[in-house]
Order: sequence, then structure tokens, then C-alpha cells
Amino acid sequence: MQTSGDLQTTAFLADAMLGRLARWLRVLGTDALQLPLETPDAVLVERARVDHRVLLTRDRHLIRELRPERVWAVRSEVPLEQLASVVHEFELQRPAELMTRCLVCNSPLLELGPDAARSALPPSARGLPGPVRYCPTCSRVYWRGSHVRRMEAALAAVLPEWR
Repeated sequence: MQTSGDLQTTAFLADAMLGRLARWLRVLGTDALQLPLETPDAVLVERARVDHRVLLTRDRHLIRELRPERVWAVRSEVPLEQLASVVHEFELQRPAELMTRCLVCNSPLLELGPDAARSALPPSARGLPGPVRYCPTCSRVYWRGSHVRRMEAALAAVLPEWR
């Protein structure tokens, strides 16, 4: 696994069955694209090839019939178990920070300055420590709320070596 600083350089394309896995990979700052549900399998395979992405799928028929160049057959049905298998197989490193990519659209997040952060956050979150980030593509705002602590606890349970 190559890294550039703390940035994971292995990029993934998750099929429609693996939306929660893609989201967890994004929590880790990993480039994990997912195309719309109706995208044909042949288009997924071609996009993975062109973008030099590893195709993540549970679809054995897709693997057997279309023979993607770089594919990982996900075995578990449990998203956090799926995440652990991808982390171990591709030797993904523990990120310095969580939530550096948009969980919805996969874009890298940008940090807001103090004034912009204050106006972007709900009043109850304005006193929380940590950076406030936003997605330049879909305009979602992210901050270090209780949801991040719950994610960290879930990650610690499935990836105890990352503690």
C-alpha cells in the first residue's frame, strides 16, 4: 500500500450493494466512489479500469463474466466487517483524522475559517472543538460531534490495532 503523507492512494469503486462500506471508507479519508444504483455492471468495470480503481463487489457473476482487472470480492454482509477486510487486504493505514472526504459524494473536504464555521453550524455545535469542514461539491458541512465519537468507537471495535 502506498501512502502520500496521510492520504491513502488506493482508490476504490464500490458497487451498489456496498454503499455502507463505501461510506465507511470515506470516513477513513479513502477515495471510495460509488456510481448510481442503475449503473450497468459493464460500466462499473470500465470506470474502475479507466480510473485505476479497485472494484469492490459481492457480485460473483460480475467477477466471473466481466473479469475486472482489479477487483476485491467482499465476502461479509456486515459493513464494518467488510471495512476490516478491505483495510487488512489493502494495508490501509490509520488516518491522522477522520472525515476528510464527503461521506455522500466522496469529494475531499475543505476547512472553514472561524467566521464561516460559526455561521455554518447549528447553535448547539458552535462550541465544539475541532475543525469544521464543508464539501465544495454538495455543500454538506461536517464537524466533530457525538457522531464522530460513535464512529471512532465502532472503528476501535473492528480495528483494535488502530487504537
